[in-house]
Parts: sequence; structure tokens; C-alpha cells
Amino acid sequence: MVTHNNKAAPILKPSAIALAVLALVQPVQSHAAAAIATAVAAAGAAGSVADDSIVASDASAGGSASVGAAGSAYVGAVQTVLVTTRRRVESSQNVPTPMSVLDADILEGSGTYRVQDLPQLLPSTTVNYVHARQISFAVRGLGNNPASDGLEGSVGIYLDNVYLARPGMAAFDALDIQQLELLRGPQGTLFGKNTTAGVLNIATKKPTFDTEHSAEVSFGEYGHKQGRLVLNGALSDTVAGRLTAYATRDDGYITNRYNGGKVQGGDRHGIRAQALVESSRDFNLRVVADYHEEDSNNGTLVFYSAGPGGKALAQARLVGATPVIDPNQRAVNLDTGSHVAVSQGGASAEANWTFTGDAKLTSVTAYRYWNFTPKNDDGLNVPVTLNAGASTRHKQFTQELRWATPSGQPLESVFGAYYYRQRLTDNSFTVNGPLADLYNSTPTGAWANVTSNAPAWLDVDSTALFAQSTWHATSRLDVTAGARVTHEDKTARITRNAPLGPTVKGAALASRNARYGAFDSGEIHLSQDSPTALINVGYKVNPDVLLYSSLSHGEKSGGINLSVPGAGGVASLLVGAERANALEAGVKSQWFDNNLQLNGNVFATVVHGYQSNAYDPVSRTSYLTNAGNARTRGVELELVATPARGLTLRSNVSFNDVSYLSYTNAPCPPERSATFCDLSGRNALVNAPRWIANASAQYAQRAGDGVQAYVNANVAYRSGTYGTLDASDYSKIPGYSVSNFSLGLRSTRGSAWDVSLWVKNAFDKQYYTSLWNSAFGSYNAVIGTPRTVGVTGRHAF
Repeated sequence: MVTHNNKAAPILKPSAIALAVLALVQPVQSHAAAAIATAVAAAGAAGSVADDSIVASDASAGGSASVGAAGSAYVGAVQTVLVTTRRRVESSQNVPTPMSVLDADILEGSGTYRVQDLPQLLPSTTVNYVHARQISFAVRGLGNNPASDGLEGSVGIYLDNVYLARPGMAAFDALDIQQLELLRGPQGTLFGKNTTAGVLNIATKKPTFDTEHSAEVSFGEYGHKQGRLVLNGALSDTVAGRLTAYATRDDGYITNRYNGGKVQGGDRHGIRAQALVESSRDFNLRVVADYHEEDSNNGTLVFYSAGPGGKALAQARLVGATPVIDPNQRAVNLDTGSHVAVSQGGASAEANWTFTGDAKLTSVTAYRYWNFTPKNDDGLNVPVTLNAGASTRHKQFTQELRWATPSGQPLESVFGAYYYRQRLTDNSFTVNGPLADLYNSTPTGAWANVTSNAPAWLDVDSTALFAQSTWHATSRLDVTAGARVTHEDKTARITRNAPLGPTVKGAALASRNARYGAFDSGEIHLSQDSPTALINVGYKVNPDVLLYSSLSHGEKSGGINLSVPGAGGVASLLVGAERANALEAGVKSQWFDNNLQLNGNVFATVVHGYQSNAYDPVSRTSYLTNAGNARTRGVELELVATPARGLTLRSNVSFNDVSYLSYTNAPCPPERSATFCDLSGRNALVNAPRWIANASAQYAQRAGDGVQAYVNANVAYRSGTYGTLDASDYSKIPGYSVSNFSLGLRSTRGSAWDVSLWVKNAFDKQYYTSLWNSAFGSYNAVIGTPRTVGVTGRHAF
């Protein structure tokens, strides 16, 4: 049996655990800090502060706000980052593919704990976010297809080697992250699902046999309160455990003038428990269970543009509404308001066996669920539409088996099989108020006080076989080839119940049935085989310079729209497969005794049948479609430097030339009266900026006996882009930059503590992250967070 030479004392007395977790899991009010402090004090009084607890080093160059972390760079050298992208532990600089890695120090130092803030750190990345259901990840301009209940995203998201089928399953406070890896370009030969744009691989901190306990609280403007508790240590000689709990509250930063309250805030909390079993040198098992909840009014959109005719404003005046038409006021006027309720959780077990010769067998078994219930206002302060949206219930089971041949051989291979099972139910609903007819110019009684429900379900069975091998042709030359074949069967049924409302007849009844009439698609079946392939060549010019090139094909199957179709009928419910062919060439290099790391690459990807989100102005619903063929090509550069003791500089810049090669039947913008428009040859993909640049600096310096001072700064820029598929001149998002800063003090020996002052969006930039089509050719926007100042305190005990 494997034993660990540590003080296997109890992690913490039960009374202290109960008190601290209770303080965190409940909404963090002003008394949370006192509760956590009481728990910490009780633990300290009980003698639970370990003599060998990890503390920050005076030599740290990371500048992060984490207690007990040594920082993200060693003195005089860029830290080597280890990854398992190819299912083997190796330096990221030896992986011949474009990838970016963010470790815990970078994330904590920048105050990044939400996935929607990742574009401020990563190259070529966009997150289209409204709330947990309407969120999507795009890489190199590809992947903006939010609310895609009927298919997977173009960018795959993995949490501890478990595929998250809904992008919204990643929309929780990620506060215990060990490392985050972004792989750009088609993926699939070593990951569970085929993806055509990239992979976001998130790894949380594992349990360790060293004692690690910490409590943290943050307070900031707009009612921001956050608490976090981490308990980690040995449960026995062979079992380690880790428990993380968090709770966050924000009052919101948009004013609702109807009642004077704040919106675009709410409560989020969650808990994550892990156990690591290491019964021998040849076997380990990691079991993870987590649960998260959100109760918020996120998803509140501000009015952005009335479009060319201003009809939306004319109709609002007709019913006596007074919307806030200036988005710079950060205000709305809503009579019923918006609300989002999310609950999700799951469990996974990853087992690893090591055999003679260092061959490895890995099994990852996981179950996850995700429930989403919205309440959406119509944007008016009068009763036109009282509630509308789609509630979702998602369940998934995944099983992956991988066999890795011994490392260090001339030929290293990974073989595997993957199974994915999904069951999803939707209900699209509308609840109209008494002014619905007047606002929509429909016959009296047609839509007013009508309720409509449209339930749908989707079943998915997916199986795959995959293999990837690397041939070390010489000491400098590696050739890698990989392939995956995925077979998917999808079955769905979309229905709509007869509308409920006052009895009408004649023209009013015809209008009601045209919009809300009963519908049944019957069972719809989709069966497809989706291949993925890769060939890659890497050449080491010397130990510090790697040249590489690759050719890859990525393909993911089509999907099924789960909303009642418009004029296109049942046939329009089917979405075709998305296929991508990509060519990459790049260099990874280290200079000046590894004080400078410089990576760069050029790429070109052609996508056939690009899957995107469109808007039907007649039914006023969003739907998924194949938006023709698209091409993205460009250049990406990344730099990390440690020019002086304690100072780390990071920057990345990406140029993405994204355009439609052919898209002749695109939806037309409201300024054009045609049925279809031709976007071929135009740089008009949704939320695909040509330029993205991020820069950060972290500096740490000894400030006294056992005390270190540090400062962090990062600036993020993205150029203007189109916010909607119709490429309207009224839906352009201006370019913007956002700056964030923090400074603080932390201990470097003895009792570990950390106090920091931070500011996000320091120059109070008014910016928009995404746009949405609305009624009568108008547009609504998701507005960025204004300047927010706050303070964070942390204590390790």
C-alpha cells in the first residue's frame, strides 16, 4: 500500500466544518464574514493550523491573490506548464498545437471566476452570454450558436474529463480551478465529442494528502458579496478528501425604473466534494460530486436600437409604454421583470490502472443533470407579454475508456471508446397580458390573455471509437496521426398544446391559431456518422524551439430544432452536420534562459454547413440553421516574459479574418425588404471580431518581514463586430477595451493571510457583449459590468 508521510490529523473539527459551510452555502450577507471568521477562529483554537502549511514565497513572481501559492512564475524563468492534452503528462511547449493555458494564479490574480470573463484572458475567444441557457463559446469566430438545445456547440467544454453537453453547465462560479486549457481548431481524436472550433478543458484542484484549509470573503459595489471555503487533507493513509463551498450575491447594476430596484444580479451557491483513493502505486480513483444553484434576474436586456423604421417605439407608445431607449443609462422599465432559476449537479468517477511497462488504462464514468427555468419580460412597463421563454431539463450519462501504451517508446498510442446518452425535455411558453392585441395589431381577443405551451423532447445516443499515435521518427522529429468515428442517433418530438384563453371566433380565432395553434411534429429521427482525423508534424530545431504543422478534419452531427417551426414546416426542424477542414502552422519557443516564451501560429479553417442561430421575425423566435459555408483564417501570437525579479508579463493578440464563402439565403436585416439576402464574401459572422488583444502584468515584491506586496493589471481589447445573423447596420457592436487592477498584501510565512483591493472595468467603459433581435426590427443588448471596486480577504488555517 502507498503511504504518505504527513500528519494525518483530522481535517477540521465537525463543529467548525458545519459552521463554515453553513455560512457559505447560504446567500452571503454581511454576517457571512463573521460566521466564517468564527469558524476559522474555532479551528485555530483547536490547533488545526498545520505546522507545515504551504505559504507564499518571497521569491514568488506570480503576483496572484492566492494564499499558499508560490505564484505563476519562478524567479528568472517562465514556469513550465504541464498538460495532459495528449493523455500524457508533458510540457505545453512540447505539444505541437495552438493552445493557451491559464493556471490558478492567473485566474485568481485577475479575479476571473466566471466563464463569460475568459475572453479578457484568452486569444481568439468570444463568449456570447445572456444567462445560463443562452450562452455559447466561439473560437476564431466560430461557435456562436446559443440556446442550442437540439445540438452540441462547436466548442466542446470539459470539466475534469467530463463532457458538458450544454454550454450553460459551465455557467457557475469556478473558484477552485487548477488549470484551464484552450485548444483551438477542430478537436475530437482524443476528446469525447467531435468539435469543429476548439475545446475548453477545465481541471479543478484534486484532493491532496497535505493539509490545506482556507476561508475567503469578498465585498464590492452593487451589493457584491462572495464567500468561499476550502477543506483539504488526508482522511487516511490511502484516501484524501477535498470540500469546496461557495456563495455569491450581486444586487445588479441595471436600474428598473418601474420599481426603483436593481436587476442583472442574484444569488449563486454550490458545493463540491471529492475523494482521491491511492491504494497502490498502480491504481488511483478520483470521485467527484457537485451541486450548484442560481436564483437571479440575469438575462435582463437593455434597449439598443429601434432599427430603421422605429416601429418598436411606435408600438410601445400605442400601448402607453415608456421604454428606456438610451442604453448608456443602464436602465430598463419592466412591469414583471426577468428571473432565472438554475439547478445542476452530478457525479463522476475516474479510475486509472498502471500496468507493466507503464501502460495505462483509464475509465471515466459520469452522470450530470441541468435544470433551467426562466421568466422573461417583454421589455415594457405595461402588460403586453407577461412571461415567455423555454424551460429545459437535461440529463446525460457518459462512459469513456482509454488505453495508453508505455511512454518513452518510439511509438506512443492512445486507443479508446466513448459512449454518450442524453435525455432532454423542453417547454416553450408564452403568457400574454390584456394589451397583446393592441401592441401586435391583431384582432381584438386574438392574442390578449392567451397562454401557450409547446413541450418537446430529445433523445441522443452517441458512440465513438478513437485512436491517436505519435511516432518519434528521430530525436527531433515527431509525426502524429489520429482518427475518431462517431455514430449518433437522435430522436425528437415537438408539440404545441391548443392555446388557452377567452373564447373567440372568426378573424381573432384564425390569428390566434396561426400564432399559437396546436402542433405535433410526430417523431423525428436523425442518424449520422461523423469522422474526425488529424495528421501533425513537430520538429525540434533545438531544445527551446518547436516548429509544427497540422492538417485536421472535424465534424459534428446535425441536430433538431426543438421549437415549433415557421413557414418552413417540419423539414426546417432538421439542422445539417457541420464539417471543418483546418490547416495550422506554428512555432513554440523559449529565449534568454527561458525568461521569454514566444509562441505564434497561422491558421485557415473552412467550415461547410456552419451551424448558427437565426431569428424568425414572423414567429419572433430564434432557431438553429446551417448558415452556408464559412472561412476563418488569421494569426495568433502569445508572449510570456519574466524581465525582472517578481515581474511576469503576458500578452496575446489574434487576427481573425472570418467571412462567409457562400450564404445566399441569409435572413435579411430590417432595413431591407427582401425575403433572403446574400452574405457571401462578407465578414458578417455573429460576434466575430477581427482583432482580439489581451495584456497583463503581475508584480510581487517583499514589503517587510514575512510580508509580500503585489499588484495585478490586465487590459482586454476587441474590435467591433456584428451582433446578429442578419448583419444589420443597426446591430453592430462597437469595439471596446476593459481594464482591471488589483493590489494587496499577503503573508509569506507563519499564519497565511491575504488582503487585496481590486477594481474591474476601472475606466467605467460602456460596452456590449452581445445583441439580440427583438420585435418590429429592433435590437436589445447585453451590457457589460460597470466599474466595480471591492476588497477580498483570505485566511489559510
